[in-house]
This record gives sequence, structure tokens and C-alpha cells, in this order.
Amino acid sequence: MQEEQPTSAAQVPVVAGPILIEEPAVALRKSLVDKFPVVGIGGSAGSLEALELFFAHLPSRTGAAIVVVTHLGPQQGELVEVLQGFTSLPVTQATDGQRVQRDHVYVIPPNSDLSLLHGVLLLLAPTQPQGRRLPIDFFLQSLAKDAQDRAICIILSGLGSDGTIGLKMVMENFGMVMVQQPDTALFDSMPRSAIATEFVDFVLPPEDMPGKLLEYIERPLLTRPPRELTPESKTKPAHALQKIFMLIRGQTGHDFTYYKRNTLFRRIERRMNSHQIKEFTHYVRYLQENPQEVEMLFKELLIGVTKFFRDKEAFEGLRTHLIPLLIKKPADSTVRVWAPGSSTGEEAYSLAMLLLECLEHVDPHKYLKIQIFATDINPEGIDYARLGLYPENIAADVSPERLRRFFHKVDGGYQIRKEVRDVVVFALHNLSKDAPFTKLDLLCCRNLLIYLSSDLQRNLLPIFHYALNPGGLMFLGPSENVTGFQDMFIPLDIKWKISRRSESVASLTRLANFPFSLTRHPAAPVHPVGLMNASTPRRESGAFATLVQKVLLRYYAPPAVVINSKGDILFVNGRTGKYLEPAPGLSGMNLFDMAREELNFEISGAVHRATQNRQDAVLEEVRLKTDNGYELLRLTVKYLSEPDTLAGLLMVVFEDLPSPKRNRGRKKLDLQEPDGRDAVVVALEKELKYTKFRLQTTIEEMESSVEELKSTNEELQSANEELQSTNEEAMTNKEEMQSLNEELMTLNMQYLSKTDELSQAANDMKNLLDSTELAIIFLDNEMVIKRFTPSVGRIINLLPTDVGRPIMHFANNLKHSALAEDVQLVLNRLLTLESNIQSNNGEWYVMRILPYRTLDNYISGAVITFTEVTSLKRLEQQLQESARFAESIIETVREPLLALDRDLRVLTVSRAFATQFQLNAEAVKGESLNTLSGGAWSQPDLHRRLLKLINSEAREFDNLELQADFPEVGHRHLRLYGRRISSQGNKTDRILLSIEIL
Repeated sequence: MQEEQPTSAAQVPVVAGPILIEEPAVALRKSLVDKFPVVGIGGSAGSLEALELFFAHLPSRTGAAIVVVTHLGPQQGELVEVLQGFTSLPVTQATDGQRVQRDHVYVIPPNSDLSLLHGVLLLLAPTQPQGRRLPIDFFLQSLAKDAQDRAICIILSGLGSDGTIGLKMVMENFGMVMVQQPDTALFDSMPRSAIATEFVDFVLPPEDMPGKLLEYIERPLLTRPPRELTPESKTKPAHALQKIFMLIRGQTGHDFTYYKRNTLFRRIERRMNSHQIKEFTHYVRYLQENPQEVEMLFKELLIGVTKFFRDKEAFEGLRTHLIPLLIKKPADSTVRVWAPGSSTGEEAYSLAMLLLECLEHVDPHKYLKIQIFATDINPEGIDYARLGLYPENIAADVSPERLRRFFHKVDGGYQIRKEVRDVVVFALHNLSKDAPFTKLDLLCCRNLLIYLSSDLQRNLLPIFHYALNPGGLMFLGPSENVTGFQDMFIPLDIKWKISRRSESVASLTRLANFPFSLTRHPAAPVHPVGLMNASTPRRESGAFATLVQKVLLRYYAPPAVVINSKGDILFVNGRTGKYLEPAPGLSGMNLFDMAREELNFEISGAVHRATQNRQDAVLEEVRLKTDNGYELLRLTVKYLSEPDTLAGLLMVVFEDLPSPKRNRGRKKLDLQEPDGRDAVVVALEKELKYTKFRLQTTIEEMESSVEELKSTNEELQSANEELQSTNEEAMTNKEEMQSLNEELMTLNMQYLSKTDELSQAANDMKNLLDSTELAIIFLDNEMVIKRFTPSVGRIINLLPTDVGRPIMHFANNLKHSALAEDVQLVLNRLLTLESNIQSNNGEWYVMRILPYRTLDNYISGAVITFTEVTSLKRLEQQLQESARFAESIIETVREPLLALDRDLRVLTVSRAFATQFQLNAEAVKGESLNTLSGGAWSQPDLHRRLLKLINSEAREFDNLELQADFPEVGHRHLRLYGRRISSQGNKTDRILLSIEIL
């Protein structure tokens, strides 16, 4: 019987029967398959139509969860029911703590912000007012961080630019972005803002999006296994990647060799997926045939997600360290800042605003200047940053106080004020090959090093140290660090990666690996350990083998010291007191300072030869003066090339040489003090030693001078780069001025055109008002006359010179004395007043008084119109007289008559009808025939005849007999005759009903 092995819960599937143990690769593949895409759909005004088209073409099984985020007001909660009518997928309103599931649709609740964490939806109370809320950006940023490459962003119709920052975050985390085609959107502001970022994979109509979405979701599962299980040699051949780098460098001039391979692979795979390309070799061919794809890939690799004051706590921490630095700056000096990888400039302008705020804590009489160098390798990003024009959604990241102080509100966004733009210089700069900006007080390089390889990072940090002033600050991203360079930077804020440059001077050999450096030698690469100084702590192990080795070295190895090229002693072995002695003064542990006088120039020369030739230097029979006379020793300077941790260091070994027995007597004599006969020889030897010492000193000083000249030359190169950047800025300013001049000329022409249009419109308006012959008076809020038409003269005696006088100063020709009170009532209540008034000469007018509203809905007075209706009044009187005449005829006829309208309501009855049926002739007017006499007239045959008479061409009906019981007079047998009444030969909708009693 097989013995059961202990396994983890993740590896044991729940099955009936024996326990099965999954292989680790199978478990990993299963965990990867269980992760499903999450689609975030954002929309605003006009998005409902797009959502209908999208869900109408979406199948019932997609394998993804869909979250819909729109701009909903507090009272708008019907979107769930509306969307459920478009799709068979279950649609629910998101609740706090709800886990997203495949093939489900979740809708943001009204007046809430929605986020995603570990696949769980979280609801938050909005912190921004309704007009400044960006719920789409808020959700998409959390979606990008949580789902990463499984995140899918869709931007639909809407006003503003909500979603622009969020889609950048989705793209940065290798997600996919789709945007509605602007010409299919009811409001195209949001789609156009998203497309302007150039971080969009597909621009499609809403009805085409589901097909592309399913294609994107299904293709990676069908065409390749999960990333972690794919051998790199099969799907990402190194030679194909090098070809891609070569094509990018050939077209753009930028080399991505030193970028992190995993990041590059993922971004390249995104472009391959968007073109449905499976193999890297095929994508290389596609790049060769489509140069525009090389540009798109270049922009994809350069994707920079930035915003104003990203990580606000980090900037507040920087403020606490900046203020003391600015206070220590001397008067009339310049605060120099470098921000490499500035992208579109938000971070550089954030630093400028922060520094301007920090200057408020500094004595204003110090007159400190600010100079910020913002660099990037993307020319489009530099051009965008120089304009300093950003969309309205930055209000979510910039406080209202900063918006008022540092920005101008313009149409569709915010413009950085000129005083802020003047302190920032934007320039093209490549960190991997261009000279750095130097003498900096602050270096801000956030979220750039994480995309670079470890080798390039190790080369850049010494450059940053070299570029900063002593005590200068370095501001890195939260995921970056200075590991391995703690001797160069002192941490000030571990969480937000704020460091201060140490006072130690870095060796120039650290800069030797950079193209711009002039200190490069054909030497072996220098390891950081080889750059230690004398203050580096020596760590000793307590292991047994190490103790034995120490004993052996102490008794059987000659005295020796390990030094660097400058002579700093890094390690001492054995008793070296016979050869070395502490130098007077506050000197350090330096071999050249501690060597005895007889050995000084010998050691200097040997070290110099070993360093230059990269070979060992040996000096035999070096004379050393001791208390017992002179002794001979062998001085060996060994150049260390291995192991790598000691590469570039030197070992100086002191070995005493015994005298041979056969020559011991002669040697003994040679090593004694010379007597008077050899005085001249001794003097010459001393002079020769002095000359050698001076020569050696001169050589060392010359080498030091050469190093200083090299450093100065590098600084001059940096200054030259700065001048070039300033020149480019000046040229840009010149071009901007020229462009501004052209814009002003264009604007002037537009103003002239608008003036002509206004003149033409004024003429048209004058002729329109004159042609209508309407009497119109325009008043302001003080009831002062602004304009009137000539027809007003018949009512109020006004002249053209009366413009500007109050309406109360004039008498009118109306039988209406409350004109001014009526105008004031309209101005106070903002209502429309209409009345019929008569003039003193018998003319009738319809007077209308209404508020004067400007285009921006501002009340700027009132308008009085007089429309003459004298003829209408006369016609009305004639009609009234005719109606009274007809009614009097009907009333006086001896036969029972009844006049009805088309709704069978009583218009009038004859006196005979009222008498015969005992009715009140005035009371029954307006009563329905069906209710007359208690409903006795509600007869089907009668109604059918009357309706036919009204709705057809028939003019009359005769001899309709009916019997009915009338409450007042009892049972009656009647014969009815109906006629449609005509007026001047034309049919009317009135009926005359004649009754004959049988």
C-alpha cells in the first residue's frame, strides 16, 4: 500500500479516492489560470448610448469581471436597471467588501468613490467636491496596481479629462487600453484627452469593442503558456532583442541595452499582442517594414506615469530638509536642482512650487535664485512640459491654494504661471551617455532607476554623488535605494528615500565607466570594495580556520600593507613599526606619510610603476637605517587583480634580507657609517636621494594636477551642456515669441472679422426691428433707456437723444399709469408680465414686459414690447355681437332648439326648449348632452347620428324618433332633426338640433 506523503493544501485537490499530488508547475499554472481580467469602463455625459452598444454586442461569457464607473449624482441610482436591460450578464451595484467574479457587471453607487484591493471592491466617501471629483481616475489607478497586466481600461463618451491619469497607470502596469472613437461619441472630450496621451492600444466604436476585448482576453491563453513557465531562449531570443535595440537606436538614437530586460520584454509583448504577433522574430520583421511601429515602441518603452506632487507625504518630508539647506545657502547664490527623467514636467514644476514655498522661510534679503534643470530623452515630452499647459483633472492633485498661486485658469485646463516656468529649464539629456549637471543642491530622480539594470544603477549613483554639492540632497522613488553606496549618501528619510551627500570625496575611478569621463584608462573594472578608504571598518571572523590563518600570517608572512592607488592603508599584516611610523600632525593612515625617510621615495616610485603598468614592482637591497646601523630589505609592490573584491588594490611587502656568510665581513663594513674619506660620496648620495625625492614629489603633484584638470574639464563640459540647454531654451522662447506674435496677428484678424460680423449683425438687427414695426424699448436695471424702435413714438414721445434717460421721465399715450411699477415688478421677480392696454386715441396694444437675459444668463434690464391689436379687438367685438345675435335668434324661435359643440356640450337652448322640458336656459349652458335632464338624452341612436354628422361629410339627418322619460315632464315621444351649422358657406363643428314632440 502506497504511503501518503504530507503535502500543502495548495497542492492537494479535493477528489474522491486516493490523494493526488500536483506537480509545482501544474499548481503554478492553475494559480495563474485562476486569475482573470478585470475591465474598468469609464464614462460621463453621453456614455449611456455607448454602454448600450457595448453590452448589446457583448456575449454572455467573457471570462472577465466588468466594473462600470460613471459620473453619478447623489440622486442617480437607476443605472443598474438600465444596463440590465442591455445584457444577459448579472448587473449589480457595487457594495463595500464585495469580491469581483467572472462574467459579472458591477456599477459604482451614487456619491461614492470605488477602488479595488486584492480583487475586493471598496467604497469610500468622496473627499473632493462634486465638481472636482475624478471617480474614473480613482478607480483605474487602484485597478492598475491590483490587477496589473490583467487590467483593461475602456474610456467612453464624456466631458472633461477624467480617466487620463488612470489609463497611464494601467499602461505602466502592462494593461490594455481602449478608447471610444471620438466621432461616435456624443461628447468627445474624454476620448480625445485619452488619445492625446498616446498610451492607447485601440480606438474603436463601442459596438466593435467587445470583439477586440474577447480577442485580447483569449489570445494569450491560446498562443503561449504562462510567463513564468516559458523558457526565455524559446520565446524571447537574445539576438532578436538585440535587433530590436538596434532598430530603435538607428531610428531614434537611443540605446535600451541597459534597461531591465523583464520590463522591456513585457512592453514589447504588449505591442506584439496589439498586432497579433506571436514570435519575437516576426516582430523584428514587422519593425523593419513599419518604421512608425518603431516610434510607437519607443514611446511604449518610455512610458512615464507622473503627476503633480506624486506621494504628497514624500514632498512634505522633502520640505523639512530643504528649508535648512536654503537657510545655509550664502546670499545672492543660486539653488541648483536637477530632475532627470522629467517626462511631461509635472514633477519638475512640483519641485519649483515647493522651492518657492520654502523660500518664504528664508530671509528675503538673501536674494536666492532657483534654477531647475529638467531633462528627458523624449523630445515630445520636453515640448509638452515647456508649454506648461495641463488639463483640469490636475485639480485632484494640486491644492486650491497652489492652483490660485501658481496657475492661470484657461479654457480646458490650467497654465503654469511665467514666474514658475522661468525657473525650470527643459532639455534633452541621456543619463547613460551625457555629462551630468554639477554643483547641485538637490537631485530628484524618482521612479527612473527601477527601470534600469543594476550595472547602470551602480554607475549612475557615483555620478549623482559627483554632481551634488557636499551636503546636497538626493530624492529617489519609494522603490529605489542606495544599497552599496552608503559611504556616499547619508539616509535622512528611509521611507521616502531622501539622502544627503556625504563629505567624503569619491574616487574619480568610479566615473571611469561612463562615456563622458576623461579619466578612463585601459584598466580592469574597479569593484566597489577597491574604493574603500582608511576609515572603512575591518571585520574579523571568529571561525577556527580564520584564527589559524592569522597565526600563520603573524609568524611566517613578512610584514605587509594593502593600499589603494592614493596610498590609503586598508589592511596591515605583521609588525611594520620598523618601516613605518606615525606622521606628525593630524594625518591619516597613509603609506606615503608614514614611510621612513629612507623608504619614502622608493615606495612612491614602486607604487607609481605598479599602478601605471598593472604589474608587480620589486626593489632589491634597499638600505634602511636602524639603531644597529643599516640593513638591507626587499621591497615588493604587488598589483592585485584577483579576486574581484580586491581588484585594483596594491600590496606592499617588506622582507629583510640576510647578508651572505662569505661576504658578511665585507657587507658589515659596507653597512657601517662612512668615514671622512667617503664624505664626498656620502654627500653626493644624499643629494641624489634628495633629487629623487623632489622628482618623485613633482611627478605626484603633476599627476594630481592632471586629475584636477580632468575634473575641471568635466565641469566645463557640464557647464557647456548647461549653456547649450539655456541656448535651446532661448531658441524655444524665441520660437514661442514668434508663435505668440503669429497668434496675436491671427487673433487681431479674428477680432477684425468679429467686428465686421458684429456691425453686420447690428445692421441686420436694426432692419429686423424696423421691418417688424413693433414698438420695443430696452431698459437697464435702473430703468434707463438703452435703445428703442421708431414705432415707440406713437405710444411714448421719444427722440434718439433720449437714450440714457429713465423711462419715468416721459409721459405716455396710454390709459395705463403703472408702467414704471410693472417694469420694477418684472426686475424684482424675474417674471414675464403681459396685459392688454388702450391708448388715448382708441388703439389697443398687447404690452409684454420680460427680463433682459445675457448669453451667460445674467439679468441686465428689461424689454418692453407693444404689439398693436386694434383690428383684432374690433374683430373680437364683431364676433361677440354676432354670437349674441345668433343666441338671441335661437332664444326667440318658437320651436324647441338646441345648439351643441363638437364635444356635444350645450352652447345655447331656445326659450321653447327650456319651457317644454322645464329647464333653466342659463344653467344648462356648457352641460354635456349625456347628463342633460338626468341622462334622458343619452340615447345610442342619437349619439351615433351626431358623431357621424361631426366626423363625416354628412350635413344633416332627419326624422330620428326616440322615446325617453324626462324627470321634469315625464314620458315623451320625440322626432329629432340635426343640422351642421355653416358660416359664410364653410362648415363648422357646431350642430343645431331641432325637436318635435309627437
